[in-house]
Amino acid sequence: MNKQIKLAKRPVGMPDESTWTFETSAIPSPKEGEFLLKQEYISLDPAMRGWMNDAKSYIPPVQIGEVMRAGSIGTVIESKHPEFKVGDVLSGWGGVQQYLVSTGQGFFKVDANLAPMPVYIGTLGMPGMTAYFGILEVGKIKEGDVVLVSGAAGAVGSVVGQIAKIKGCTVIGIAGGPEKCKYVTETLGFDGAIDYKNGDMKKELRALCPKGIDVYFDNVGGEILDLALTRIRRDARIVICGAISQYNNTTPIKGPSNYLSLLVNRGTMQGMVVMDYAPNFGKAAMDMGTWMAQGKLKSREDIYDGIENFRETFTRLFTGEKMGKLVLKVSE
Repeated sequence: MNKQIKLAKRPVGMPDESTWTFETSAIPSPKEGEFLLKQEYISLDPAMRGWMNDAKSYIPPVQIGEVMRAGSIGTVIESKHPEFKVGDVLSGWGGVQQYLVSTGQGFFKVDANLAPMPVYIGTLGMPGMTAYFGILEVGKIKEGDVVLVSGAAGAVGSVVGQIAKIKGCTVIGIAGGPEKCKYVTETLGFDGAIDYKNGDMKKELRALCPKGIDVYFDNVGGEILDLALTRIRRDARIVICGAISQYNNTTPIKGPSNYLSLLVNRGTMQGMVVMDYAPNFGKAAMDMGTWMAQGKLKSREDIYDGIENFRETFTRLFTGEKMGKLVLKVSE
């Protein structure tokens, strides 16, 4: 049987047990021009929370009754498609389910001998692509820049900071708790870390960035974005990648009150959506694969088991109970 997680209703605030339904159905069979994919791992990302809202966005919302959208990776186990054969490992948008039939649209082949499957939905997948293009194309970093990264121990932030270090920047990360701050500095090689859950953030930011910051890569929004704006330098670049602190709000989103700092410092604030850079994903993957082979770029996946545990695992995105890329193993 095929186990699936489907959207049952649009959540208000944090999704609860009633947000999704767990369903089983017969494993589908491919027709001519299709293949059957057995999914191995599902990517859990903060953006999934936004996809549940019936609101205008960069991608249509998940409809009620549809399989929950998610990035995934799996293996072809039956094929009637000329370009895909049994044993091919594919990554794409498979959703939260164990099996699916596809024509191949939205999927691409990966070499599971070069890196473990979860890496292809993490550092070599959408989170890694987001980090690569966000910091290089939108952040426009250059050697000597001071870069501040929020969500620094997460899937995107951890890669952002490492790329900035590779490019010769001073990098300060913001993370929650001493364990994550230690990981950011001692394992990932950031120059410093600020624990937003403990201590005086304003004081620590001033101490670690005495001359201000050139680039702020924002994954969290809210008060941390507002604080970062007080420390920007002339011609600073603010990259708006996400705002995880605001996704489950039941009140209006809190915007930055210190935005006039952009005017004074001639700064820019730009949003980015990774799909805009899809034509160049190949080059990014080659660069990051090379850095990984050289030991310059580290990848960490926090893997949990069982499609039945989807909701519990999903909430870890917002409680901070994870390190690196959050992945759910759905194969049995």
